[in-house]
Amino acid sequence: MTLDLTTPDEDRYHYAIVRRAIEAIDRSEDPLSLDALAAEVNLSPAHFQRVFSRWAGISPKRLQQYLALGHAKALLSERFTTLETAHAVGLSGAGRLHDLFLRWEAMSPGDYARAGEGLTIRWGWFDSPFGPALVMGTERGLCGIGFAAETGPEPAMADLRARWPRAAFAQDAAALKPWVDAAFAQTGQTPLHLIGAPFQIKVWEALLAIPTGHVTTYSEVAQAVGNPRAVRAVGTAIGRNPISWLIPCHRALRKTGGLGGYHWGLPVKRAMLAWETAQIDAEAGRG
Repeated sequence: MTLDLTTPDEDRYHYAIVRRAIEAIDRSEDPLSLDALAAEVNLSPAHFQRVFSRWAGISPKRLQQYLALGHAKALLSERFTTLETAHAVGLSGAGRLHDLFLRWEAMSPGDYARAGEGLTIRWGWFDSPFGPALVMGTERGLCGIGFAAETGPEPAMADLRARWPRAAFAQDAAALKPWVDAAFAQTGQTPLHLIGAPFQIKVWEALLAIPTGHVTTYSEVAQAVGNPRAVRAVGTAIGRNPISWLIPCHRALRKTGGLGGYHWGLPVKRAMLAWETAQIDAEAGRG
């Protein structure tokens, strides 16, 4: 799966259009025509079709199906991943990690307890397919990705900085840019530096076993980490995942097919799931 990176202004503009389309679909009880969706975002149907198709790789009508409330349920029935099986067949290595060219290492429990003391965390703002992204990283790799489309930039910054209150922070987008470009284009290698409590890291490692375009449930993640009764604790750990998108917490759903929560806003989660499904179907010629 590859992403044709646009310029920052184009990227921001395209995501804003898709976000407004998602909001329109959420408000409507019935499917919206191309003309109706275009009117919602104040574009001509032809212009809207071009912008939308460039972002998703498929038609607005097709993506609207993915953004519908039943999309999560359809994913559970068609692309459900049992994490025990995923680990058994090596998906965590040969699937997710290979596809995204990720390598990761976790901070020791003692280091985590020091709340980032002694670490220098560089940060910068970048445009992404899902709106403005705040990215943070240490010398070992990316340690934080947050999305500000729903929260705004200041809350996103305060949120990530609070994860490691004793760390030193330095604005340095240039240092992070090669990793960020590789992360969103999925070319090259993106190192990750997982900074969390031991239980959180086990949960985040389980999320890495979910292949692109597939989903699992919170209870499956709890099974995968060896504590099937800890569904609530797993949900909390998923919500505290600092490296959104690359550690795919957006692929964890409720058993009922409900989206569950998402730390950076449900419209972002729905856009991520829709975008991934669209990319896979487009590559398979189903767009």
